[in-house]
Amino acid sequence: MQNKGLIKFFAILFALVSIYQLSFTFVANNVKGEAKAFAGDNPDKELKYLDSIGKEKVFNLGFTDFTYNEVKNKQLNKGLDLEGGINVILQISVKDVLKGLANNSKNPVFNKSLADATANLEGNKTYLNKFFQAFEANSNGTVKLASPDIFANRSLQGEGGIDFQMTDAQAQKVIKRKVDESIESAYKVLRERIDKFGVTQPNIQKLGETGRILVELPGAKDVDRIKKLLGGKAQLEFWETYKIEEVGNFLVAANEALKKTEVKKAETKTVAKDSLNALLTDAKDSVDTKKGNNPLFDKMITQGGGPVLGYFATKDTAAINAYFKRPEIRILLAADQHYAKFVWSKPTTVKDPKAKDLASAKDIEAVELYALKGNRDNIPAMSGGVVTDAKDTFDQMGKPAVSMQMNSQGAKVWEELTGRAFSQKGYIAIVLDNIVYSAPGVTSGPIAGGRSEITGSFDVAETKDLANVLNAGKLPASADIIQSTVVGPSLGQAAIDAGTISSVLGFLLVCVWMVFYYGKAGWYANLALLLNLLFLFGIMASFGFVLTLPGIAGIVLTLGTAVDANIIIYERAKEELREGKSLSEAVAASYGWHGAMRSIIDANVTHVLTGAILFIFGTGPIKGFALTLLIGIVTSLFTSIFIARIFIDRNIAGKGDLTFSTNITKNWFTNFHFDFIKIKKFTYIFSSIVVVVSLISIFFVNGLDEGVDFVGGRTFQVKFEKPVDATVVSDELSAAFGTPVEAKILGDDDQLKITTKYKIKEDGVAIDEEVNQKLYQALTKYFPNSTYDKFINSYDGKKVGVLQASKVGASISEDIKTNSYWAVLGAMAVIFLYLMISFRKWQYSLGAIAAVAHDVIFVLGIYSLCYKFMPFHMEMDQHFIAAILTVIGYSMNDTVIVFDRIREFIIGNRKGTFEDIVNASINTTLSRTLNTSLMMIIVLLTMFIFGGESIRGFIFAMLIGIIVGTYSSLFIATPVLVDTISSDDKHTIEDKHNKA
Repeated sequence: MQNKGLIKFFAILFALVSIYQLSFTFVANNVKGEAKAFAGDNPDKELKYLDSIGKEKVFNLGFTDFTYNEVKNKQLNKGLDLEGGINVILQISVKDVLKGLANNSKNPVFNKSLADATANLEGNKTYLNKFFQAFEANSNGTVKLASPDIFANRSLQGEGGIDFQMTDAQAQKVIKRKVDESIESAYKVLRERIDKFGVTQPNIQKLGETGRILVELPGAKDVDRIKKLLGGKAQLEFWETYKIEEVGNFLVAANEALKKTEVKKAETKTVAKDSLNALLTDAKDSVDTKKGNNPLFDKMITQGGGPVLGYFATKDTAAINAYFKRPEIRILLAADQHYAKFVWSKPTTVKDPKAKDLASAKDIEAVELYALKGNRDNIPAMSGGVVTDAKDTFDQMGKPAVSMQMNSQGAKVWEELTGRAFSQKGYIAIVLDNIVYSAPGVTSGPIAGGRSEITGSFDVAETKDLANVLNAGKLPASADIIQSTVVGPSLGQAAIDAGTISSVLGFLLVCVWMVFYYGKAGWYANLALLLNLLFLFGIMASFGFVLTLPGIAGIVLTLGTAVDANIIIYERAKEELREGKSLSEAVAASYGWHGAMRSIIDANVTHVLTGAILFIFGTGPIKGFALTLLIGIVTSLFTSIFIARIFIDRNIAGKGDLTFSTNITKNWFTNFHFDFIKIKKFTYIFSSIVVVVSLISIFFVNGLDEGVDFVGGRTFQVKFEKPVDATVVSDELSAAFGTPVEAKILGDDDQLKITTKYKIKEDGVAIDEEVNQKLYQALTKYFPNSTYDKFINSYDGKKVGVLQASKVGASISEDIKTNSYWAVLGAMAVIFLYLMISFRKWQYSLGAIAAVAHDVIFVLGIYSLCYKFMPFHMEMDQHFIAAILTVIGYSMNDTVIVFDRIREFIIGNRKGTFEDIVNASINTTLSRTLNTSLMMIIVLLTMFIFGGESIRGFIFAMLIGIIVGTYSSLFIATPVLVDTISSDDKHTIEDKHNKA
């Protein structure tokens, strides 16, 4: 081998760099261990300890040293499924941005186009492009985007803006740029909010041009608080309010009108229309027990006062909102109240002694109803844009509050507003994101200077977050959480333990088999494998890549594939030795291009192509799997081809006793002459039956168990205090949600995976919190010693409650499904083209693709036939697609080895018919095929048994795929090649070889 010294130099340098980079991870873990020992089971104490030593020197290399903060930033990053934390994808509403750019235009074509774009949005299509298409169809040339009443308004005019002479194509470019600027603004606002929140190593990034922003917060535990921080638009507004006596008659009239549709005639009683107090006199003690003839007032827990119209249960707000939107109800408002805007407060506790929960005798939590003095343009008396500074503080009563300072213009308006409220004895509602935080009256005259305070039923964390979002600024449009994953730290530690066990066992089994089968050469392969793992982790640590649970699966899979190149080389060396060559000649030939190198390169290129497609189309943990797989392919090639060669050459130069086999295995597969082509009719029939049965099951009988990745929904992994009946829990949850809820056992009988599609098409933090509340309320009897916060939120040492939660919105699930289809089809198309170029005959590509299609349908069929009764989950999700693509890569890898041998024999002088040449190719590569397949099966079985419940279905798909892929490369790919090669080509090949 040439340049052996240079390779040694780079190998040693690479190893030292890898050890250096990984040393930070070891030191960081040691410090965390000391912190955990110091804090005991107190996570807050542990966090304070780590914060206190952040600037202390904890790592000394002699020539330089590092603080804990520096070490922490250089350690190997762990994904949320290993570290615990929260991952969300936010969708910035391009619709809101467009409405803002158009100054909320009332143009019917514009508004219909917005509605059409929303209704017709397809997977992987941007909202902006759908809007442009809808506008073109709706306007039909009659209205331009650059119309003065749409985008050629005052705010968009000027340099770089839109003027009314622009064509639609010109206006589209400007609009697209403005939308991009708004998304960039949203990104910066979110970045500032997150930086001030104080999460360690947060990750925030824009996802292409989709208007989506990925936010990862490792170690974050307070689910609802995080979602409010990220999803809140921070739209601060100040509104004047109506008093209860001003709208009381409307409420009575609305209640009477609602009786016509909401109450049966036989039950209706006459009430005084002019007395709100009289109507509420007979209010029951609990909202849950109110059964009467007053649709509106029966839902009222207790009457309010001042600006508060009444207190209602959160669950009734949707019904009340629907009432007030009815045209026949709104027409009952007085003329000067026509634009009244009804809004709710944040949840508060009702202190009225009559408003008690009958079951627990506790105060009821409710929301207050307000009526704001709206106007035609729905513009508040003053917006929050005038706030220049906000701080969390405490009010005169010592309660948490937020103080605000306004600019000069805001101070002037605020003085006028408070002066009017003082003279009219009115109230000013402070509204953030359409929720009333407080509505104070003004008792001491106009407030000058622009300083004010937001008070309410806050805790300290809420005031800190509120001040944070006000200082960071408002988002240019709403940011809806369309996908989220919450992983508890205890679940992350369990994943680490499972990954470590499966990795170590897989590694040991591979090493034992290599030594058993190849003897001393196997030891050299194992040493190369050790270096391969060092290099792989070193690269990940050096470039800041994130290690995920599927990433660990990718690394363990690398253990199986890393020795593949060594197996190909060793098998070729044995062939050369059997032909009478010396050890040095056999090694040189096996490492040559016409030996094993061409096969290795072809096989790994197909693997790299599928890994690259998986990385491009995958998201989150799937990218982690693809990344480790790609890095593993590169490092394994380097160590297998160069590092193992150094040990082999050293042996040749010394003892020269290398045999590439042991006494037991030296004659295995040496005289194997099975006629694979002869039985192709039987294999065709068997495979055809399997394919037909699979397709019938997929399309007509069982279908596939599509996970929330593909259809949208929410899933919760819930650990109970003792075993439960999944069917009973499913029925209870379905009743609570009013829609089917699926509950399946996940591993042990005391752990369930709960899936619901409840309100999945509705976005917003309030919806997410509503789902969490419903889940807790429905399951509270199983958790008598738990609170809502303990049940939902994560904390160190958590044993029961929600250990993991995820949400996939309807819009992003469509994108995931579309990406998955393109990923599988794209992988097949790219490999087809590569093989056609490499082998210069389309028949090779056809044989390979036929085998791959067979494998994919086979795996899909197994999942369709078995998912209803298997003891583990077999869902169609992103992990499953990753498994399918891995199977495609492996199947190609296996097939290419056989095809390369066919090509070699065709170029050579082997006598016989074309079928004889193909049979000889399969038989002479059978040792490599079975060896590599066995390695993969051993590794995957290890992961299936010890790798953890969350990836068991994923591993099962790969396990079945590897077995089927081995079968198809032998019994599908090569027979299809034989059947599609023309007779003329076969005769030409046979004539050449028989003459020779």
